[in-house]
Amino acid sequence: MTYLTKFPAWSKLQAHRQQWHGRQLCDLFQEDKSRFEKFSLQHDDFLLDISKHFVTEETISLLLQLADEAALPAWTNKMSAGDKINHTESRAALHIALRNKSNQPMLVDGVDVMPSVNRVLLQMRNFSDAVRAGQRTGFTGKTFTDVVNIGVGGSDLGTAMVCEALEPYASKDISVHFLSNIDGNHFQQITRHLDPETTLFVVASKTFTTQETMVNAETARLWLVNLIGDSRAVTDHFVAISSNISAATKFGINKENIFELWDWVGGRFSLWSAIGLPIALYIGMDHFEDFLAGAYEMDEHFLNTDYRNNLPVMMAMLGVWYINFFDVRAHAVLPYDQSLHGLPAYLCQAEMESNGKGIDRQGRSCEYLTSPIVFGDAGTDGQHSFYQLLHQGTQFTTSDFIVAARPVHNLENHHEILISNYFAQTEAFMNGRGEKEALQNLNQQGYEDKMIKSLLPYKKFFGNKPSTSIMYKQLNPRTLGKLIALYEHKIFIQGVIWNINSFDQMGVELGKELARSIQNEIHDNKPVTSHDLSTNGLINYYKKLRDN
Repeated sequence: MTYLTKFPAWSKLQAHRQQWHGRQLCDLFQEDKSRFEKFSLQHDDFLLDISKHFVTEETISLLLQLADEAALPAWTNKMSAGDKINHTESRAALHIALRNKSNQPMLVDGVDVMPSVNRVLLQMRNFSDAVRAGQRTGFTGKTFTDVVNIGVGGSDLGTAMVCEALEPYASKDISVHFLSNIDGNHFQQITRHLDPETTLFVVASKTFTTQETMVNAETARLWLVNLIGDSRAVTDHFVAISSNISAATKFGINKENIFELWDWVGGRFSLWSAIGLPIALYIGMDHFEDFLAGAYEMDEHFLNTDYRNNLPVMMAMLGVWYINFFDVRAHAVLPYDQSLHGLPAYLCQAEMESNGKGIDRQGRSCEYLTSPIVFGDAGTDGQHSFYQLLHQGTQFTTSDFIVAARPVHNLENHHEILISNYFAQTEAFMNGRGEKEALQNLNQQGYEDKMIKSLLPYKKFFGNKPSTSIMYKQLNPRTLGKLIALYEHKIFIQGVIWNINSFDQMGVELGKELARSIQNEIHDNKPVTSHDLSTNGLINYYKKLRDN
């Protein structure tokens, strides 16, 4: 495999990058009045505006040349054919099969996975319908009012984000809670006001061995049995999502209450599977199917649309342009929708765990940047938090702005104010405020000349900050499915360009392995000397505080 920086397009992009020194984004619109139309892409009601970027048609052409040289078409075919593109774990990465609404065969190791996918979807429907209708009850015969998902990482973040986003579609009779942190405070906060007789626990762990999940699950079982007073209650109040059937049954869960996962589904791409059971319990299986349908529509768009008009491809290649040729280290995701408050955290995991790698598929060090730091918050909260750095800081960052044209809750003036801020921020990022405008602003505020001279440097904004604008008609299950799938494909594409495996997460393991050994050393009050001097000092100080 040719090293990325040796591709002809890479050298051409390096030379092309030099043409952008000293250029202003706002000038591009003066040069071409049709720029917005040329650099805005649509898929159904989705609009992806990339006109506020340092790109011309030449830039796009070179980026797509790089995609071809990195064999993106071939890797896309491998992914959709069920090839084991997760080479370090010898697994396929076929999460698109989970939302394959065409029901056409999709193969892994020569076996069509669609019958298994459909079987689990039917199992999810039957179970969620029964719980929501009050036909499936707890040990004492009471209907379930609360669902507690016990998981971590990919078994928690995505599902929690979707449930929060789709709350307007949820049952008024069921609340969902997400227990992930091993900190006992999290367990106490969630269970403090729950009635064990009406609480259903969903234990989500592919291996059924994840330490945080299993410790929380054991604590939940103890809590339930102690309060109800009968160990038989576990059967009625616990279900599992796992590929480890024997471990789940040993825990006390009936086999018919275990929802299967497959090794070709990565954790952070699994919310479309039975990992999404809490979503189905919360919003109903019909809405969950709409959610899958939206993702399928984005899959079809990605797989069948030419790259110049392909939303995931253009998003991904823009990221490569800035990360590898502008040295961008951070990317902000800024949804102007409180319902999507959890989206930045979800994408933080999805992108950074997938592409936060420094070794390529041939075992060579990547002498180029890969995943940026992903962060963000819902607008307008973020404007009163980190936007100061985005506007006037020394870090050069890129941003995605996301908004719906129509609100779900149409309170008077609220959405107009919200979306006005959405438009204003992208405009301010691009145009900034020059000395003339800053001076006029200070004069309008009535400052004296001496104070104006003093404040003037602080009132100027550099501008020239690129941003992507995403807009759609309204947030609903189908729209959210499209949005998440858009980012999933972006992650896959960038992994292909950087020649890394986006589907393992070995960097997660080292700290956990060390923690297990340290756990054995902190039970007594003996001084610890087996680590570096700093870690020894911290452990011994902890013991001193604990024992005193």
